[in-house]
Amino acid sequence: MAADNEPSFYIHGASPDEQQRLAALNGLINSRCFQAVNLQGVGTILDVGSGLGQFTRLLASHLATRKKVVGVEQDARQLAEAQRLAQAAGENDLVEFRAGNALDLPLRADEWGTFDLAHARFLLEHVRDPLAVVRKMVEAVRPGGRVVLADDDHDVLRLDPEPPGFMALWQAYVRSYDRHGNDPYIGRRLVSLLHQAGARPSGRRWLDFGSGAGEATFDTVVTNVTNILLGAREVVLAESLLDANRFDRAIEALREWSRRPDVALWYAICWAEGVRPA
Repeated sequence: MAADNEPSFYIHGASPDEQQRLAALNGLINSRCFQAVNLQGVGTILDVGSGLGQFTRLLASHLATRKKVVGVEQDARQLAEAQRLAQAAGENDLVEFRAGNALDLPLRADEWGTFDLAHARFLLEHVRDPLAVVRKMVEAVRPGGRVVLADDDHDVLRLDPEPPGFMALWQAYVRSYDRHGNDPYIGRRLVSLLHQAGARPSGRRWLDFGSGAGEATFDTVVTNVTNILLGAREVVLAESLLDANRFDRAIEALREWSRRPDVALWYAICWAEGVRPA
């Protein structure tokens, strides 16, 4: 269990393998996430939980008049890798990466209430008080500024035909969230969170990230799901949510399933936007 004073608990950690998984995931989903964000009139961005910084830099690179783009990341390993990737891409000046957590944003007094856009993706599912985080994001944007949230609802995943033992494994993984004070179903609550945080909800949609046999993205999607589960294996076993034999058999069944010519994986990310009232 997470300690009461822990603001967040990221089940997957920040090992090199996890960073590699996240980098591949960014390559898979960033373009579609970018299409959902309207950058017209946006010159300043705050990206909360910026991780490896790939999406933060993508947003920054498309601003017509960039004034300031700040990425906030709590994990020192993620932050260091984000800075390394930015340097390798020759984009050191696109984003200012800062160490800090979502409940105590590292902003100067004169920066609060100035950002045109505050964004968070795959963050709220890992924090103990998501409403407090969204409130901070609303405070960070100017009147009329926007808050964009994208997150998971792990209940929407479906595989057809279903691999033997897979859903038992998936549900064990999902239960590992609430054992640590996280919310695996936070995606369905995004509009409500924006409203409670003082923003005026202005839009919501599904971002489809499923795939099926014969699609160019299929191997990447299945590999991501497999690595998500393998990365949570230690937590799942430690919490006695599933025994090692059933875990490993389900992973092997998933791998065998992925080689079939008639399969499909259905999944979508929840996306919502709100505006800070003038």
